[in-house]
Amino acid sequence: MSRDGWRAFIAADGLDDWVVLHGGAAAVYRVGSLSDAVRLADAVAKVPGFAGNGAVLTLSDARLSVRLTRDVWQLKSQHIDVARAVSAVAREYGADADRAAVHEVQIAIAAQPADLDLGFWRAVLGYDAAAEDNAFDPLGNSSVVWLQELNPDKPLKHAMHLDVSVSGEDAQARVDAAVAAGGRIVVDESPASWILADRAGNKVCICAWPDGADPNM
Repeated sequence: MSRDGWRAFIAADGLDDWVVLHGGAAAVYRVGSLSDAVRLADAVAKVPGFAGNGAVLTLSDARLSVRLTRDVWQLKSQHIDVARAVSAVAREYGADADRAAVHEVQIAIAAQPADLDLGFWRAVLGYDAAAEDNAFDPLGNSSVVWLQELNPDKPLKHAMHLDVSVSGEDAQARVDAAVAAGGRIVVDESPASWILADRAGNKVCICAWPDGADPNM
């Protein structure tokens, strides 16, 4: 896997609408109605290079969500021009980009290396593979599943948690909202990531990576 694609995307000009999440580059556009979202989606689908590479369009009454890939490692330099063209189309249709609304929820399933069983999760969920360590909903409706190796020094044999991928400038606000709602911070590695927990100890990771990351890292 190469970092070149997402690093080039983050460093490029003219991509203010876009956030780079675990699943790649995404943008959310606010529109006036579901009919407006349908019309915008049709125009976006006709952007040269958009279709045929795993892109996903999600419609709702007041917004259109656009994703260029299903995994951050699938981002390539050619996606830069596609993203700029999508933004231009959105402006033509009077749609407003909403970076704060861009997010992705990933289910992280951790186990000791010998017990990682991604084939099972792909089969039981009816998911496809975007990378060797994950599985994704081919319809684009549900969360990605990522298999993570447990630290061998931990006594646990398995564990699960949620990863919430958000834009770099909105991560702290999401953390603050979670704490205000009764959560607690377990690990603070701001501005890159935080591990939070609810009252019962269930954990969730809020990640600002790779959006806002140093493109040279």
